[in-house]
This record gives sequence, C-alpha cells and structure tokens, in this order.
Amino acid sequence: MADVTMLTYDTEGRREDLQDAIYDISPTATPFMSTIGRTKAKATYHEWQTDNLAVENPNNAQLEGADAVAPKLATTTKVGNRTQISDKVVQVSSTDDVVDKAGRSTETAYQLAKASSELKRDMETILLSAQDQVAGDSTTARKLEGMQSWVTTNDVTAGDGTDTSFLEQNLKDAMLSAYDEGGEPSMLLVSPKNKVQVSSFTGIAEQRYQAPKSSPTTIIGTADVYLSDFGTLNVVPDRFLDDACALFVDPAMANVAYLRPFKKTKLAKTGDHEKHLMNVEYTLVVKNEKAHAKVSDIGK
Repeated sequence: MADVTMLTYDTEGRREDLQDAIYDISPTATPFMSTIGRTKAKATYHEWQTDNLAVENPNNAQLEGADAVAPKLATTTKVGNRTQISDKVVQVSSTDDVVDKAGRSTETAYQLAKASSELKRDMETILLSAQDQVAGDSTTARKLEGMQSWVTTNDVTAGDGTDTSFLEQNLKDAMLSAYDEGGEPSMLLVSPKNKVQVSSFTGIAEQRYQAPKSSPTTIIGTADVYLSDFGTLNVVPDRFLDDACALFVDPAMANVAYLRPFKKTKLAKTGDHEKHLMNVEYTLVVKNEKAHAKVSDIGK
C-alpha cells in the first residue's frame, strides 16, 4: 500500500523560522580611550605645556655670607597635537526602512548603532598607533599623533639582542626608565598575543597576589596584575594595539580632547533614501611623554 502521509518535505507555504535577533560578537571594548578620560579642545591644533625640575646638584654648598646668585631659569615647553575627523555614513533606501525585518525595528537605526561602535573601534586603533601628526590642507586630512609616536624617552627595544620576543626583562627595564624620569605607569596595554606572553613570564604561574600589604608583594598568577619594583601594573589586553608594541600608561597623564564630540546629523534628502552622518573631531593629549613607557619592535 502506498504511503500517503504528508511530510514537511512536500508541504508548500511553510513560514520561515527566523529568530528575531542578530548575534554579533565583534569586540567593542576600548580600554585605552575609556581609561584615560576626556577634555575639551578649542582649536584644530590643541596645545599644552610641559616642564622639568633642574637636574639635582650634589655640590650645592654655599659660602656663609655669600651673595645670592640667580641661575638662568628654564622656560616651559609647549607641545601640541592636531585634531582628526573620523566619520561613518549610513545611507538606507526608504523602502528598506519600512519592510518587515527580524532583529531590528528599522535598518537605519540598526546601521547607526553599528556605526557608533565601529567609530569607537577606529578611534582606539588610531589613538594607540604610531601615526605621526599631519597638519593637513585642502587636499590632505589632518591626523593626530598616536600614543606610540609620543612615547620616545622611555622606549625599550624588545628582546635581548638575538630574540625579539617581549621579555620580562624588557618590562622591568621600561618601568625603571619611567621611574628614573619621574613616571609612575599603572597600566600595561598589550595585544592579545603579548598578553599570553606576559602570563608566561618566569615564576608568574607559581605565585599569587595574596600577601598582606605589609609583606613583599609578587605577581598575580593570571598576570592581570604585575607588582614591579616601581609600582603595580594592571595588565590589560587591547585588541586594537598591534603586536609590535607594549604600552606602559599613566592614565592621569593622558586625555582624549574633543573639538567636536560624537554627533549624528541627518543629511539633506537627495533621492529615495535617508542619509545620516556620524562624526567626531578629537586628538590625543599626552601631558608629558616621560610619564609613559613602551617596549617596541616586538617580534621584529
């Protein structure tokens, strides 16, 4: 007898079984930008001043009753950075915004939310980069100077002369250099690859950060915190920092300065679509580059 059972394979008109959600795990955390705080810029070239105390004089002994002689006083140093404009443009047809879709109310709203996250990822990448500042003109966009380019005094080359890996000795040398200059970095920013390297430093897995404050400190087993001779370092992986550099940052000595904060603008209608511009104009303030350090040329 023939089987006349109706099966799903034969049925027409079945409705689509589509979840009313969109799953995106693209990383959006921006540790550097989120930690260093923000300030306001008032021009496309944002400036600030740095200064240093005179070198210590071990022979500072004066004759009794001698006349006071004033030395030549040092002036402050003025430095600055260019503001950079970053943007995202969203253009969606009027039809696409009204058809029924799963996972979002309108395509424009969904794309604008994505654009906001993408813009922050771009900013984090630029702020951490070795990009040099560009003054710009009518045909060339202004560019800010990235953190890697700013840090020049406390710059330690990776490796030991033969191996260019990020070594624990490099970390110690960078912290010593910063300390000698008066710096106190508290955050070590590394790429995910270098975070794994930091976790493998000699002895790190055998010790735990359980000692009372009055006892000698050590390294947390997960390398989330490193207790150096010159202060505690929070080891933070940043997906937007390249593998060739590790940055030692004092968050109190850097800012993002905004000339124009994030803004969403609906542009003039020129057809059967809606166009939105999301942009921001900003720069990096490194209050004194000697407060920070870096290990460069990792893996080169």
